[in-house]
Parts: sequence; C-alpha cells; structure tokens
Amino acid sequence: MVTSKRLTPDIRQVVIDTEDARGLAEFYRELLGLRYRAGDEPPTDSSPDVNGGDWVTLLDPASSWRYAFQQVAYLPEPTWPEGPRPQMMHLDFAVDTPAELAEQHVRAVGLGARVLQDRSTDAEEPLYVYADPAGHPFCIFVRTSP
Repeated sequence: MVTSKRLTPDIRQVVIDTEDARGLAEFYRELLGLRYRAGDEPPTDSSPDVNGGDWVTLLDPASSWRYAFQQVAYLPEPTWPEGPRPQMMHLDFAVDTPAELAEQHVRAVGLGARVLQDRSTDAEEPLYVYADPAGHPFCIFVRTSP
C-alpha cells in the first residue's frame, strides 16, 4: 500500500467539453505548444480518427499540465460576459511583455480564436479575452508583478 504525506490532491488535468474533441485539441496544441499523449495522436493515414471522436489528451512538455478534450453531442456556446449561458470556467495564459501579447494575439486569431474583448492597451493589466473555436472564453495577459 502506498501512503502519501500530501494533505491535498494534485490536479491531474483540465478537461474541456466540446463537440469536436480533435479540432479543439489541435487548436490548443498549436496555441500552447503541447504534444499528444501517446496513443492520442491523429492518424497519419486515411484511417478513421478513433480517439478524436471521444477523448484526446495533450501534455505540456515544460510542466506536468495536461489538457483533455471530451467529445459531447451538444454544447451551447457561453454568452460571455452576460446572458443565459454564463461561462462555467475559463483558462488564463500569460506572456512577459506587451510585444509578446501582440505576437500571441496574431497567432491566436490565426488559429481560429475570436476576440471577445480587447484590453491590450490597458496600462495596469493588458489582455485579450477570446473565444476558442468551440466558444469557450480564455484570456492571454501580460504578466504583472504580484
């Protein structure tokens, strides 16, 4: 029997529901520089994408973070910032400088993100709020001192 001295559990992964598990995994793989968990890669030939129709997991090679994408039949898009379907959670990502924010903005939009709010010129907390291709809100901030 394994015993642990930890008093709290570790986070295993963030799971995001989507109507297109492979498509959303590809968006975040490209945006964040992630890699597929062994066995979750898309097929390299014309065979059916068995994994992409159910559950796909991405790994962050620079940390222990894992992002999983779970296929669901129907998922109404959140109506951020207000409306009948509020967001249930969102992801925040950070860069070091306003110049990096501008670079990542171009990348995010090029990959299919939709701008929900542009606060890139905010003197205290420059950021963009986006919707990913499935409509989930996420933010990219410029890191500020604590």
